[in-house]
Amino acid sequence: MALSMRLNQSTRAASRPCHAYRAGPLLSRVVCKAGSGQTKLQSVLASIDQLNSQDPRTVQVDGKPMPYELAYSRWLTEWAQKLTADGNPPASDEIVIVARGQHVQRWTSPRSSYPEGKAGYLKWREDLKHFHAKVVLGIMKEAGYSPESMAKVESIILKKNIKEAENQIIEDALCLVFLERQLTEMRLKEPADLLVDILRKTWTRKMSEKGRAAALALPLCPEDAALVGKALGA
Repeated sequence: MALSMRLNQSTRAASRPCHAYRAGPLLSRVVCKAGSGQTKLQSVLASIDQLNSQDPRTVQVDGKPMPYELAYSRWLTEWAQKLTADGNPPASDEIVIVARGQHVQRWTSPRSSYPEGKAGYLKWREDLKHFHAKVVLGIMKEAGYSPESMAKVESIILKKNIKEAENQIIEDALCLVFLERQLTEMRLKEPADLLVDILRKTWTRKMSEKGRAAALALPLCPEDAALVGKALGA
């Protein structure tokens, strides 16, 4: 399959060790505090960062521990900005805010607080979407955003009209963070057949052509690349 051949060529050219997380431009910045002299966007991002910096879970980034949701929200923001760098769609405030707040304070509602099974999982996911939207909209309102901007952000977080351009940017960004940052950990915990099925569905059902092109350029470690290649039919 041509796509999987391109992926294998990309990973051979620039692979990375599994779990070697490096800080991008956004991750290299310290968490700023909301205050005077900031734009509305800066104020919202700072407020979300302050909430996510309280996550007791950590991930190693450049060899140093960072609150997990703080790191995740910035990984997602970086991908959203990369995917809108061509101006189609433009990198609007709403896209950046959704990326930063997509999982805000997620650790406060663990999966274990809901019943096991598919129904419990779906209820957990649905409740989380509404919780994240409520937190982000409250921050936006305090910063002075219009009802129209807030409605757009709410629609994207709640995954309404998923195939619209701005919604698709976030969906692609979520998939790319999964491939780049989360696949290794899942590979070490879950059966290979399950992951191959997840990867195949992620590629065919969730990602756009732009997202797939970005995925093909990821410097995955050899083990992750082999798993993705299998999912794509290599």
